[in-house]
Amino acid sequence: MVNKEKIEEAVKLLLEGIGEDVNREGLKETPARIARMYEEIFSGMDESSEIFLAKRFHVENNDVVMEKDIVFYSMCEHHLLPFYGKAHVAYIPNGEVVGLSKLARTVETFAKRPQLQERMTNQIADAIMEQLGAKGVMVMLEAEHMCMTMRGIKKPGSRTVTCVKRGEFETNDSLVRDFYRMLSK
Repeated sequence: MVNKEKIEEAVKLLLEGIGEDVNREGLKETPARIARMYEEIFSGMDESSEIFLAKRFHVENNDVVMEKDIVFYSMCEHHLLPFYGKAHVAYIPNGEVVGLSKLARTVETFAKRPQLQERMTNQIADAIMEQLGAKGVMVMLEAEHMCMTMRGIKKPGSRTVTCVKRGEFETNDSLVRDFYRMLSK
């Protein structure tokens, strides 16, 4: 649960630390605005992907299901700067599927936390494998990190790509090729 009072106090200290006047007209309400924003940005802290993956539908076949280009926004836990991009999620059902929006909600749950892209990729894959009982899953995230583009090395447009495979995707190269083929369409 987000503690808005602590966030507001921290923002005031931060503003003072950079030499700003926290009573200046443009900054008076900034601590409260940031507290409300952080409540939204970090709402995944109090959510579980289990909620979204619990509602399932029985299917006759176990063909690959892919949801691609799921836009997400997250915050790098190292610098508290945004990283954002697209998630591509494919899984092989084991007699049950979830609604496609539930895959996007699963991505969003893990994105709305202080995060590392590498960890987030694994968390999404593991949640689908464990909670849906999928035969296999493959997840790819492509993201631009503001800690790389607006500070430090300053390389705007650079993208970080992470990819994990679980279950049948780990042992079946044909499934991996299908993933990339479906992704390129």
